[in-house]
Amino acid sequence: MGKIIARSRLAKELAGARRKKKKIVFTNGCFDIIHAGHVRYLKKARSLGDVLVVGLNSDSSVRSIKGDKRPIVPCRERAEVLSALGCVDYVVVFNEDTPSKLIEAVRPDVLAKGADWAAKDIVGGDAVRKGGGRVARITLLKGRSTTNIIRRVLELHKGRTRQA
Repeated sequence: MGKIIARSRLAKELAGARRKKKKIVFTNGCFDIIHAGHVRYLKKARSLGDVLVVGLNSDSSVRSIKGDKRPIVPCRERAEVLSALGCVDYVVVFNEDTPSKLIEAVRPDVLAKGADWAAKDIVGGDAVRKGGGRVARITLLKGRSTTNIIRRVLELHKGRTRQA
């Protein structure tokens, strides 16, 4: 079975992990242009448990959150790259603006999110704590973001077009 999995199959897969007393970690994001900050974040999230489930925003979800010019990389390719990472066990695409329904379905032991999010603003945090789990805020690699990469590429392109 591949790592990219439908929400409907995920419950069965996680039930098996739970029977083996494995700790389930969930995180989510757009992961539009995957960079070192993403990789370090995902490795840290995985270190918090035994199984890492990554909720991936669909293309329509990314557009809703980030605007019409995003995503840069289509969902199918973003999922493929995430699934190639050794620290990721499952990738599940979701269409909603937030992963709250997916988090409720996964019922993770640990909900991981970047420390740029205030604890009170982490979607699904209350549901995870109510179910006996915990929320972990992970320090991000300073200055690394898809937005910064896009900005830098545009600056470089702009400089080259002026020289031509």
